Amino acid sequence: MYVAGAGPVGLAAAASAQLLGAAVVIVGDLNEQRLAQARSFGCETINVAEGDPKDQIEQILGVPEVDSGIDAVGFEARGHGSDSGHEAPATVLNSLMDITAAGGALGIPGLYVTGDPGGVDDAAKEGSLSLRLGLGWAKSLSFATGQCPVMKYNRQLMMAILHDKVHIADAVNATPIPLEDAPRGYEDFDAGAAKKFVLNPNGYIKS
Repeated sequence: MYVAGAGPVGLAAAASAQLLGAAVVIVGDLNEQRLAQARSFGCETINVAEGDPKDQIEQILGVPEVDSGIDAVGFEARGHGSDSGHEAPATVLNSLMDITAAGGALGIPGLYVTGDPGGVDDAAKEGSLSLRLGLGWAKSLSFATGQCPVMKYNRQLMMAILHDKVHIADAVNATPIPLEDAPRGYEDFDAGAAKKFVLNPNGYIKS
């Protein structure tokens, strides 16, 4: 399977895919530090700044498609290859529809909004994206999106963590910081740090 985005959501998705038995998990991002974090727990990686994800996936798998895909980027996505410096909100969704095999599934935990005042054009400002929905229909793809129903999975995940079936803190590089360091943590995260900062105001979490 392919996970677009190596932030904390994407890394957690990749670890979850491994837990559920995915044979190969490929993670794509522009940030080499985040890609290194994905490799640290056994993921294959591609740098989408270096070209079309489809071509890079073929180099890994021998075929240019995966059984399922995850959009862990959302509306702030950027283009691929030479367009990686420009915002392109629909890029990840359209790419996933192209990459995912017929009959496959797309999970979309990445955030999409009903309005974006800073959008690249009038359509993006209203949360409207130019999607190749016809391609998704023709390939009989299924889509799941929206906020995570946390309580549905909470107990199963808790038990998996307690019994060492998944090392999620290691996967997302969870890093406790005191409350007074919160501004720095937000700055580092915004700059693309390969960490999941956890505010630790009372010092209960040992680093």
